[in-house]
Amino acid sequence: MGRVWTAIGLMSGTSMDGIDVALLQTDGETLVLRGPSAGYAYDARFRERLKQGLDDARSIGKRDERPGTLAELERDLTERHADAVRTFLRENNLLEEKIDVIGFHGQTVLHRPDHALTVQIGDGALLTRETHIDVVYDMRANDMIHGGQGAPLIPAYHAALARGLSERGEIDAPVVFVNIGGISNLTFIGGDGVIAYDSGPGNTLIDQWVEAHAGIPYDQGGMIASEGAVLPELAKRYLSHPFFTAEKRRSLDRNDFAPPSGSEASLEDGARTLAHVTAAAIIQSARHLPAAPATYVACGGGRLNPVIMRDLASLADATGARVLAAEALGLNGDSMEAEAWAYLAVRSLRGLPLTYPQTTGVSHPVSGGRLAAKPEA
Repeated sequence: MGRVWTAIGLMSGTSMDGIDVALLQTDGETLVLRGPSAGYAYDARFRERLKQGLDDARSIGKRDERPGTLAELERDLTERHADAVRTFLRENNLLEEKIDVIGFHGQTVLHRPDHALTVQIGDGALLTRETHIDVVYDMRANDMIHGGQGAPLIPAYHAALARGLSERGEIDAPVVFVNIGGISNLTFIGGDGVIAYDSGPGNTLIDQWVEAHAGIPYDQGGMIASEGAVLPELAKRYLSHPFFTAEKRRSLDRNDFAPPSGSEASLEDGARTLAHVTAAAIIQSARHLPAAPATYVACGGGRLNPVIMRDLASLADATGARVLAAEALGLNGDSMEAEAWAYLAVRSLRGLPLTYPQTTGVSHPVSGGRLAAKPEA
């Protein structure tokens, strides 16, 4: 066995609700030993600043531009990540010198794959200075330089997990990992290797809907949706979007789908319809795969919404597949993306591919990421 790295992954996703932290021991290939994980929520005021940052980012033309509030926001975001690392180490009785590398996602504020432009704010050098740990960051850019969509990046980690689950006989192949975050994405692991792409809106539409009409950040436990009914015409409008029928799979920005107007649905019916859209979009997008999935493994925040999960299970059952939440397989659906960023950081250090033609459309398998190394003592 070769060297094993101890890595921390940091993820702040499109839902912009906080920072997920996870520890992983890995060789960046087949060995994956999952350690502790935690989540640290952003305060409401900082979430509002992140939303403002999305607006400011619309004017970005080059990756290094930081118009409006973005330069200050990038610094403050990085400081919050440093605080999260320090808290995580303290809570788990870990020493910084025992951590080989941090995989730092940052916060995506702009993603325009058709223009080869993606921007994740997050200052890797500052994070290294604050934590005294090497940091790998900016992991999407090299993929785009070589013709990729810059997303999704988690499939390399999904494939490593799937190998372990298959060897133990816990899943039937082909398997699809479904990450239901702000945007949902699929990773297919089967006879044709690993194929991945964004599958449609995840939680972002529901979150925007309930925040606008109920003043709360998300529909906890699907409680609002459970009181409503699916509005067929509204659902059809979303599921008829050309994204689902286009021959080429493309990655999505949270602004590619907009929530309904307030006059189109009651609070409950809107939430229920959008939950259905989230589930149906996954099954609809799976039609582009080379084979019908036998198992769906649900990860991300959406798996905690029982309305989404019931719809997904029902729609999958009609195709002969079953749906399992990550926890049913001993995995952690909350920390999986953070774990992936730890895994990818080690792959980056080793010069191993992070993305492949069948995951992002990149011209050939490429590595990526920038290393901010701590100064030698």
